[in-house]
Parts: sequence; C-alpha cells; structure tokens
Amino acid sequence: MRWHAPQKASGSYSCSSNSRNMTTKQDLQAIENQISTIQVSSHGETVKPVLAHGGFKTVEKGRNWGWLLSGFISLNILLLGIAIVSGSVFNKIQITSSHLLIFLILLVILTTVWMVYYKIHTSRVYRAVLYKDSHAGPVWLRGGLVLFGVCSVIMDIFKIIYYVGRIHCESPVKIAYPVVQALFVIVQTYLLWVHAKDCVQIQQIVTRCGLMLTLSTNLMVWMTAVTEESLHQTVAPADPSYNSSSNGSYKINVTSQDRAVESDCKCSHNMCDVFEKAYYYLYPFNIEYSLFASAMAYVMWKNVGRQMDEHHSHKLRFSLWDVLIGPVAGLIVLVVGLATFVLYEVDVAKGDPKKKEDALIMHYIMNIVAILLMSITALIGCIIFRMDKREQVSGKNPTRSLDVGLLVGASLGQFLICYFTIVAVLASGVQGHINGLNLANSILTVIQLCLQNAFLIKGLHREPFKETETSTVFANVMAVRERDPERRSSSIVPAHTLPIPLTLLQGRLSWKRRILKEICGFLLFCNVILWIMPAFGARPQFDNTVGSDIYEFKTWAAIVNIGMPFGIFYRMHSVASLFEVCLAS
Repeated sequence: MRWHAPQKASGSYSCSSNSRNMTTKQDLQAIENQISTIQVSSHGETVKPVLAHGGFKTVEKGRNWGWLLSGFISLNILLLGIAIVSGSVFNKIQITSSHLLIFLILLVILTTVWMVYYKIHTSRVYRAVLYKDSHAGPVWLRGGLVLFGVCSVIMDIFKIIYYVGRIHCESPVKIAYPVVQALFVIVQTYLLWVHAKDCVQIQQIVTRCGLMLTLSTNLMVWMTAVTEESLHQTVAPADPSYNSSSNGSYKINVTSQDRAVESDCKCSHNMCDVFEKAYYYLYPFNIEYSLFASAMAYVMWKNVGRQMDEHHSHKLRFSLWDVLIGPVAGLIVLVVGLATFVLYEVDVAKGDPKKKEDALIMHYIMNIVAILLMSITALIGCIIFRMDKREQVSGKNPTRSLDVGLLVGASLGQFLICYFTIVAVLASGVQGHINGLNLANSILTVIQLCLQNAFLIKGLHREPFKETETSTVFANVMAVRERDPERRSSSIVPAHTLPIPLTLLQGRLSWKRRILKEICGFLLFCNVILWIMPAFGARPQFDNTVGSDIYEFKTWAAIVNIGMPFGIFYRMHSVASLFEVCLAS
C-alpha cells in the first residue's frame, strides 16, 4: 500500500516564514498524528482524519453503533436482573435465591473471561492504547478500590466457610458463588488498577460492549448485596396492632422468621454463627467496591476511541504542613460519633423502651451537631469560591461529569428519606423530644446536602493552583553560606536545596487556600462518620416508629431501603471528591 500522507501533511502545514510561523517540531507532530490514525485504521476500525481546531482528530463511524449496542446490553442485563432479584425477595417458592445466584455466576464468569481477553489483547497489540486520561482513576480512588476489594475477598472466604458447614442442607450454588465472586474481584481490581486510564483505539465496539457488561455486572452484584443487607437490617412489627407508644419495643428481625423455617438445617461446625456475623459486617465494603468499580468502568467506556488534545496534567501533592485545624476538628467529630454509635447499638439491642428512647435522643443530637457544623463550613467554602479568581475547567472530562452526576444522583436518596420524614413528623403533630429532634435533623440534613453539593461542584470544576517546579527563595545569606560552602558566592538559593519546608519560608499558603484545605479536611472526616453509622447498622428510621405509623410499614421500609444505599454511597463518594478538592486547592 502506497501512502503519501506525510508529504501531503507536510505540504499543507509548511508555509513560508512570512505567512505562517510553523516550526519543524509541529510538522513532525502533525505527521505523527496522521501515522497514529493510519495505524489505528489498519486494525479494522473505519476512521477518517479531519482538521478541527488546528489539530487532527479522528471521527469513528461506528461510534454510535458501539454506544447503542453496549447500551442495549446493559439495559437488558439490568432489567432481567431486577426482575430476578424482585422475584427472589417477594416470591421465595418459585424463584429462590439459588436461581438468582446462578444468574450472577454466569454473569460474573462471562465478565471475568472478557477482562482476561482485554488484558491479553491490549498487552500484545501494538499501539492499542494511544492516549491516557490523566484525570481517570486517581491513586486514591484505586487505593479505595483495593481496600474494598480485599474486604470483599475476605467476606467471600467467610461465606464459603459458613456454607461449607451447611452443605448437607444448602444448595451447592451458595458455595460456588462466593468462589467465583472472589476470583472476579481479584481480576477486576488488577485490571482497573492497571488500565483505568486507557483510551482504547482498536476494536472499539467490542471494548464498549465488554466495559458495559462489566458495569452491569457490578451493578447487579451491588443490587444483590444491598437487597440482602436491607433484609438483614429491616425490622418488622411482630404484632400488627402495635402503636407508636410502644416505641417499637415489639419488633423482631425479618431474617429471624426465615431462620425459623430453616431450623432443621444444622451447621456441621461450631463457627457458623461467628462467620455469619463477620461477613454481614463486611457487606458495606463489598457494596462500595461494586460502586467504585462501576464508576471506573463507566469512565473507561466513555474514553474508548477518545483522543486527548492535552497530554499534560497537573501534579497534585498533599502536605501535612498545609492543614491542621480542620482534620483535628473532624477527627474529634469522628471519635465522638463512633462512641455514640456504639452506645446506640448496645442500647437498642437491649430492647428496653427507655434505653431505646435515650439512644435515639443521643443519636439525633450527635447528628444535628455534626450536620450543623458541616453546613457552616460548606457555606464558608462556597463564599470563598465566589471570591476565588481561578478559571473553570474547560474541555471534555468524563471523570468530572461522572463525579458531579454521582454526587447529585446519590444525594437524592437522602433527600427522599428526609422529606418523607419531615412530612411524617409534621403530620403526627411533632409530639415529644424524639420527633422534634428527628424533624430538626431532617431539615438540617437537606440544607447540608445542598451546601455540600454546591461546594464540591464548584471545587471540582476549578483549575488547580499552578506552582512553579523550581521556586527560588531569598534566604538569609549567612545561614546558607554556613550550611553550603559551595554557595557562598550567591545569595539566591533554589528551594529544593533547602533543608526546611518551602512553605515555612514562603509564609505558608494564602489565607483562601488554607481555609479551603481546612474545610475539606473537616468535611472529609465528618462524611466518614456519617457513612459508618448507617453502613454498619444504625437504622433510627425503624427504631422511631413515626414513619411506619404514617406510611404503613411496607411502604416505609421500601422508602428507607431504596434511599439508604444511595445515601451511604453519597457519603463515601463525597470523601473522595473532598480529597480531590483539597489537593486542587
């Protein structure tokens, strides 16, 4: 095949020095872009170079087909999965949990096979990945993925040990699924750690379909785990004639009814109860892992066929010299929150109505104080961003768009619970201290969510502060000469040669940057404790019966079980976003 594009590109870009100021380096860069385009098209993709905004970009003819096909795959998998999950929950006779696990095993195996194929194919094909998205898969997101992945594997091991002791009366599928899921988590964690930044240029339709399959599988695993965890945490009234004056003292766990039916199934070893409690405590980590993996798979899907215009990225660094008051205050809130959470769980488990009432009052007061402080700090942060002169981030950025979408979308879960609670408390007449505190907590939560979303969205869309690589600092000449004899002839010392932190010599950060970092540090720890409490079992929505009195128990349980998982994810996603805003500030 004869190719004359280099001459054509060179001729089109080279002009006289009087008319254009095009250098040889730019000529070579334009030729290289065309070579990359031809190499990509040789692997089966139909692409066409066009001139746009002064540079060559490729237009993939099959892009719409790839998006459409992969979207149909995801839609059908999710709808089928929702139908099977709903059937296994509401009709346990014809559709059992074994049917759901068989569907998940097939889905997980198919996704694992594709991920292995992706790894082998991209590692062997020359120039399959021409560009890397510097914003995708930051190290703290991948670090969180690894942490949650390790906890998920440990959870699968505990489930295997638990079901091995009940193999004589349980379906073998319940042992096979955690084995397959553990392998899936290991393979996926490695793939996302290595390839999260990839902008794949070959076999784009197949890659898009595979990534959407990965996304759908993670969402199905998340949906199954959320359903099982919600059923485990949901409490139902034992006596239909109970009323709010009992304050929920006549309640039993839904799962205890299921165990009564399975009382004939005895465990073959004495550690079944221990491992069952252990893997239930690890469910929140498995739920967060699935959501983290889904977000990273979506960004990879958006980056398929993408050509980056800019190859540089801002190097964001974190320094302990920058923040102090915010993290310390946040740690205090975190420790106090953990203490009140433990006391709340202990008092509620005792079943004494008086202790349960005291536990609810303590829980609401702690939440009100934390949320009030968070609202004030977020408001201050919004005011500082209003005064900030930094430019907005320009250009396409799938990571930023996904972050904002997840923040707004996940916060709807807490909005849902809060507004239903406000209506229920007002309809009941706001009787008693508990209902008054519950109403105040819900109203303040709505305000805090709005302020924190505004603060995070503004922060994520601001360009990082630009700092020079080699700053020069005027220091004490005599002190420098004493430390470095070779520099006695100069009074100007490069900053990287000084033995003390540069920020001490420069008078620390500006007051705006310092306050923004302190705010991020405080909000980060506060969101951690607000994630821990609902993720590990705090359900004041069921311990306080005002919601179930107004809406009936089944309706109220559906509202809580739908909104709670999104609220838990919102807090964890806010932690990652706050850390990024802190670095960019």
